Amino acid sequence: MAGQPPPGSIVHLSFGLPRAGVPAPASFRRWVDAALAGARRRKATELAIRIVGTREGRRLNRDYRGKDYATNVLSFPAELPPGMALPLIGDLAICAPVVQREAAEQGKPARDHWAHMTVHGVLHLLGYDHLADAEAEAMETLETRILAKLGIHDPYAIDHDV
Repeated sequence: MAGQPPPGSIVHLSFGLPRAGVPAPASFRRWVDAALAGARRRKATELAIRIVGTREGRRLNRDYRGKDYATNVLSFPAELPPGMALPLIGDLAICAPVVQREAAEQGKPARDHWAHMTVHGVLHLLGYDHLADAEAEAMETLETRILAKLGIHDPYAIDHDV
């Protein structure tokens, strides 16, 4: 059925703050499926997304990355024991206040920024990174292509009209 996640694609969504202003669970599933398809991930996949507030986002970023501030999205790839064949790719923590603030600062629709952060996080779970310039360029190109298929403008384009 159109609009439904592919069989085996499971997204667990939890909230560490009120859901007001946060897109619907179906939107997150759609964005995850788009990222998986764009990365040519064909096997069954499962992940968890937790929507967090500033305090929890800051704590997670500090405890896991040594950076004492809340950031937009954190990815925690699954570390399965050798021989364990589970569809789990990991967890994402998306900080709602940071996503909302960044969207406003960048003059883009909040929903588009939510989609971008979800796609960005899923790609990290699949092993993409942006530490080196070549990696960053490849990841940004893939993100832009995935988002375009969702009808979302290039998040890296500099729009002087905004």
